[in-house]
Amino acid sequence: MSNPDGRLVDIAAMVESEHSNQMPLTVVVPGAVITGRLAPESLWNARVAEVLAASEHLKPFAALFAPPAEDTSKADETSAPPTRPTHLHLHLARILQGSYGLPHTGGMYRIAIADISSWTVGDLSYSDQ
Repeated sequence: MSNPDGRLVDIAAMVESEHSNQMPLTVVVPGAVITGRLAPESLWNARVAEVLAASEHLKPFAALFAPPAEDTSKADETSAPPTRPTHLHLHLARILQGSYGLPHTGGMYRIAIADISSWTVGDLSYSDQ
């Protein structure tokens, strides 16, 4: 979507502000249909960091997803309004390929809202048969 769907951006902003990870969503991006649950970026980053930190080979990359250290010297009562989300963060997500969902257990996906051509509320099911 060269002009991201405002309603989808609103849904992503609500997930971010309420820190909820229960909103099921299915999106269509070039080459894939992805279904899963929206998560706030901070929770998504924390989970990715946790998974990477548990891997002997990938442990150094965990720091890229760790939250930045808070700067308390800039404590300002009039903070700027939150920026509008540009990406969706899905967990327990699967790429739907024919009658299969990959990976079977679900994964972590970050998707640019601008790349989404269509979407629906709900987690599409698939068949393992």
